[in-house]
Amino acid sequence: MRALGGTLQRVRGVLAAAALVAALALAGAADASFIVDRNASGVSLRISGKSAIVNYSRGGARRSVVLSGAINARPPSSGVAQVAFHAAYGYGSRPGGTCAAYTGPSLPFLVAACDAPDGSHWALQNWQRLEANFGGSRADAELHASHWSGDLPKLEVWQDWAYDVRYQHLFGRYTYQGKPVYGFRSTGAGSPLDPYGRNIYLDTLDSAYGRGWHRENSFLAHKPTGVFCYGFYPHAGRPGTGSTYRLTAQGPGVTPIVSWVGQAPGAYDATVDAQMNDLQRSLGDRLCRHS
Repeated sequence: MRALGGTLQRVRGVLAAAALVAALALAGAADASFIVDRNASGVSLRISGKSAIVNYSRGGARRSVVLSGAINARPPSSGVAQVAFHAAYGYGSRPGGTCAAYTGPSLPFLVAACDAPDGSHWALQNWQRLEANFGGSRADAELHASHWSGDLPKLEVWQDWAYDVRYQHLFGRYTYQGKPVYGFRSTGAGSPLDPYGRNIYLDTLDSAYGRGWHRENSFLAHKPTGVFCYGFYPHAGRPGTGSTYRLTAQGPGVTPIVSWVGQAPGAYDATVDAQMNDLQRSLGDRLCRHS
């Protein structure tokens, strides 16, 4: 009976691990950027050859995942799959590997980062991505893994005003290795439905929502330009204008989360506004029309 009980326990463990993998795969399928787990603690990262070993805890249980098989990202293509990790989950901490000192660029929400023997970089970032629009400040913390070499994805952002002086407005472009980041399918509400699409998440500091950072909204990088735009128009009677804004996006493929932070544009300036109108038009995006 003890042997049978031990066998059943091992079977349950295998099934639970498989269920965890399936749940995370479904949750991240439209995003492509890899989410290790949610609300993880005690996180460590080590590199073994071309693989990364991530040990962490969740719900009082120690877990691990070995990631391999992907680096950087492919440019958008409707006929070619985006790069993706092979992930092997297990219970208990997994030994092995080392973490060479990280020499890559600064990253937002960084938990751990290591250089690999081939000079590429691995990183873990913890981000409350799915805060509620128009004032949210809490959500499950997603532990994102990335593997890349060379330059990071690039968020370019500019600010001006919409409808003359009434509303603050921002616009920008999301690119990777000089090419736009965008997807091919999305919901009517702007959620990506393929591994190439990316939302840009906008947070506002010390706004009508309260002190500290709060989520204002999120929006797609447009096909085929990678351009995006947003006006701080009233939502439920209160625009989320604040002292500072932050834009954050998951990297394409398995590249890292990147972020931009800048102060609000302040008092209306007709000269600056005209310059920004010309710049926005030069980006050639039909969905961003300045008023």
